[in-house]
Amino acid sequence: MIKTIIKKGAYFDSVSLMQVARKLNSIPGVIDSAVVMATRENKGIIKASGLLTPEVLKAGDSDLAVAVKAKNPPAAEAALKAAEELLNRKPAPAEAGSDRKASGLEDAVKTLDGANLAIVSVAGRFAGALAADCLEKNLNVMLFSDNVPLETEVELKKLALAKGLLVMGPDCGTAIINGAPLAFANSVRRGNIGIVAASGTGLQEVSTLISNEGAGVSQAIGTGSRDVKLEVGALTLLQGLKMLAADSATEVILIVSKPPHPEILKKIIVEIKKIKKPVAAIFLGGEIKGKIKDNFYAANTLEEAALKAVCLSKGWQMARAKEIIYDTNLKAETLARKEAALKKSAGKYLRGLFSGGTFVSEAQVILPGIIGPLWSNAPLDKKWKLKDSMRLTEHAVVDLGEDEFTVGRPHPMIDYSLRNKMIVSEAVRPDVSVILLDVVLGYGSNMRPLDDILPSIRKAFQANKSLSIVSSVTGTETDPQTRSKVVKGLEAEGVLVMPSNAAACRLAGRIITSHKSQVTGHKSRM
Repeated sequence: MIKTIIKKGAYFDSVSLMQVARKLNSIPGVIDSAVVMATRENKGIIKASGLLTPEVLKAGDSDLAVAVKAKNPPAAEAALKAAEELLNRKPAPAEAGSDRKASGLEDAVKTLDGANLAIVSVAGRFAGALAADCLEKNLNVMLFSDNVPLETEVELKKLALAKGLLVMGPDCGTAIINGAPLAFANSVRRGNIGIVAASGTGLQEVSTLISNEGAGVSQAIGTGSRDVKLEVGALTLLQGLKMLAADSATEVILIVSKPPHPEILKKIIVEIKKIKKPVAAIFLGGEIKGKIKDNFYAANTLEEAALKAVCLSKGWQMARAKEIIYDTNLKAETLARKEAALKKSAGKYLRGLFSGGTFVSEAQVILPGIIGPLWSNAPLDKKWKLKDSMRLTEHAVVDLGEDEFTVGRPHPMIDYSLRNKMIVSEAVRPDVSVILLDVVLGYGSNMRPLDDILPSIRKAFQANKSLSIVSSVTGTETDPQTRSKVVKGLEAEGVLVMPSNAAACRLAGRIITSHKSQVTGHKSRM
């Protein structure tokens, strides 16, 4: 049975709602629950979860919806009562001696004398004005907020340039400044590689791969993904390149981005040519034609870009990067054959369920050459756009961090609940052979990834004995979650874990082709 309560005009932040939903799901007799703002997008997710009721359907964007699916009426009533108590609970008063909270920007600047960077994370409609206030107070800005108008982004970045300041964002989720990880970032080694990235997940992937290979990062500047659009003109990326070129601690520069607009790419190339330091770059899904300069190194995957930067940092020959990738490919080939022989799946399709949007793009770069085209809610080629992001077809990869999934919900790097449901729902499909995942660690991400994801993985394997699950784990040993602990936990449940998303994609694709070759070989002997 399903029970619902609607709280009119009640706003709660998405992390608080996630915590309430977790507690409701732990109540005996509760099968599933949703505690979300009743936006159109969230109604679609609630419907796909089988929790939609007429009350939820009538609720407005500013209303809070609590829907509970329970085995019996007492369990449902207990869950709704618990939801009311949790939502009405007032925060505990601050303890004596605790850090004082500022009453506003002016107070914050006075309280933290000498601050030169502000992180702005408020609703998009308020973010632009607050970021402008920060710039006027000579603060660099990391603009975490999304849904900021494009024209506002341009205005902010032009103002920052005029004042000699930096605006990272909007929708900038990752940066590492002077060794301090900001927002969704990882604990990585300090070193001589400076990164400028129009991709948060891409920045996390390359910085952790660099660190895990024994090299380190001097600075990692996020720009926000729209920075390389024609309208914005790569204002932050170009400024970041100039800063890294002038930074004495940076000896190697790495650029990470999706393909910029062609006119913007020309500007970036002009700036690269001015830089005397070696530069490695990846424009995921695009390529730079022709020679840029003698010490410029292009890459096709995040893995290759990180390894080339490491080679430059350590004075290794570039052949070392190829050797490392070759070794992971050999491992993938061996694992794929063993997995296909063990599982003997009748399924033929791959489903990628990603919390990192850049990994969806990278999957679309790697996998089509192995298994054919991929459908996606964030396609590199619009003809492969999914009609419904909750109804996957054939080979498909979805970015669960897209706005359609995150309005009124925490980012999937924090809240695994939606992906957990999809892991199970895709596993029961008889035509699905492989599920491909990413697990992203670090500050800001889910602090108990194994506790949250393993129950769904177990259910998936129970529902489909011939299923293969492949994952990468983006992180380091010094991250709060400890990478090796997460890897071992996943492997203990039967997940095949690879050292990078690129390697995981190659393994997943080869399991699919190994199953096909087994079927073809069997038929040929008939």
